[in-house]
Amino acid sequence: MWAYGWAETGPSGHGRPMETGTVFDLASLTKVTATLPVVLRLLADGHLGLDSRVAELLPGFEGEPEARAQVTVEHLLTHTAGLPAHREYWRLGLEPAELKRHFLEEPLEGVPGERVVYSDIGFMLLGWLAEAVTGRRLGTLVSEWVARPLGLGSTGFGPRPANDVAATEMGEDGSYIAGVVHDENAAALGAPVGHAGLFSTAGDLAAYLGAWVSESAEWLPRCWRDEAVRDRTAGRGGHRGLGWVARGDDFDLLGEAWPATAVSHSGFTGTSLAFDPPSGRWVVLLTNDVHFGRGRGTIKALRRAVHQALAP
Repeated sequence: MWAYGWAETGPSGHGRPMETGTVFDLASLTKVTATLPVVLRLLADGHLGLDSRVAELLPGFEGEPEARAQVTVEHLLTHTAGLPAHREYWRLGLEPAELKRHFLEEPLEGVPGERVVYSDIGFMLLGWLAEAVTGRRLGTLVSEWVARPLGLGSTGFGPRPANDVAATEMGEDGSYIAGVVHDENAAALGAPVGHAGLFSTAGDLAAYLGAWVSESAEWLPRCWRDEAVRDRTAGRGGHRGLGWVARGDDFDLLGEAWPATAVSHSGFTGTSLAFDPPSGRWVVLLTNDVHFGRGRGTIKALRRAVHQALAP
């Protein structure tokens, strides 16, 4: 495990150094490190099925009754529910309960099951679905079903002490954001949600991926891990497993040297995970991609170079 550079820069370009134990805002890695394992646990225990109808289980998932009645848990997990990719409802300045209602009632833009559209909203719904089925908060489920069994002592939802966390980008007051969620919708909702907001370290994420490639079934049955990494959407505009990005998808961040069995996922703040179950090879890469402003895209080339160098 290596750490280079700065967790937060100062006026001179130097500031708080990066350490191997620095905590990162995982952004969309929340989808596959928090929401996905919780939902897989519910599937493994028989509390949900991949064909379970979301409208029958999630209060408030209303509107377009014929179309919404078709949306299943598998559709949400594979980003094929017909939902839009993203909505900036945080700009409306609403209270969390009213903001949540907007996401629950978001109209479908496509036919469920027809096409892959990577959607934050779908994983928001999955987090709320897990809460509705269990009667418990998502943060509690992640702590008890993921972090505690795998010994992930630094993994959980924020806020976190700023000095322990890699800063994201500069706020309006001229200081860097650290310890609070970077994603605006997650921040506005004010509680753990399924698409963003989890914090963790490289060491914890290494342990997490180690559990994915392990033969042990104590944490999560191997059959469900196998289902999650299988490309389930080929021919529908993308290549998706359950949560994970399969090879050949537009979001696939792996180089040519990785085999067809590998999967990955990335986060907006500059985080990424990749692993290949047959070989047991995994890679955790945590960076500050938005530290000097979003939309620069500088991390993409680094990601590909790192993964190419570490391919099985």
